[in-house]
Amino acid sequence: MNNRKLILASKSTRRLNLLETIVPKDKIIVIESNAEEIFEPCESAESFCKRMAERKVNEVWKKFEGERDTIAAVIGADTVIWFDDRIIGQPANEADAVRTLTDLRGSVHEVVTGVAVFIVSVARMKTISVRSKVWMHEFDEKAIDDYVATGEPLDKAGAYGIQGQGRFLIARYEGSYSNIVGLPVEELRRILKDLI
Repeated sequence: MNNRKLILASKSTRRLNLLETIVPKDKIIVIESNAEEIFEPCESAESFCKRMAERKVNEVWKKFEGERDTIAAVIGADTVIWFDDRIIGQPANEADAVRTLTDLRGSVHEVVTGVAVFIVSVARMKTISVRSKVWMHEFDEKAIDDYVATGEPLDKAGAYGIQGQGRFLIARYEGSYSNIVGLPVEELRRILKDLI
């Protein structure tokens, strides 16, 4: 990567912290994406997340006003929950968070993250999706209300954060932990192996 940098097309501090485990902090530029999330009818979780990740990358790259020859790659990601044959994103408000957690309790769901990486030197997009399974405890309504009152669920797909207080809602998980947080770092490391 030499002196070139990576752009992270995200406002998520969780994704930034995960990226910093494989890329030096001073090599990362954060530019928030304002790409609108639009669900297509009958779209799979993988298709949606990959499409959204690519949209975030394209939107940020178009508006980047710096020296483009100093950039090695642009990274975008999108995470959703796949449960009961439907996609669940971030809750719209506290009431929506309560509804989501009520649906998820005592059951298993999948966390799906799409990651898109635009490699500047070859002008090519690489896109992947990663799935992890999460089993939730059979928690009661008070536990849901108390958790939602912390504010933690409001900016997280599925209305919980495995890396925060939400870990107490989870019985077990299978697959990539970092994917559940929002960025599958091992898979991303493989894409970036020639750049970092």
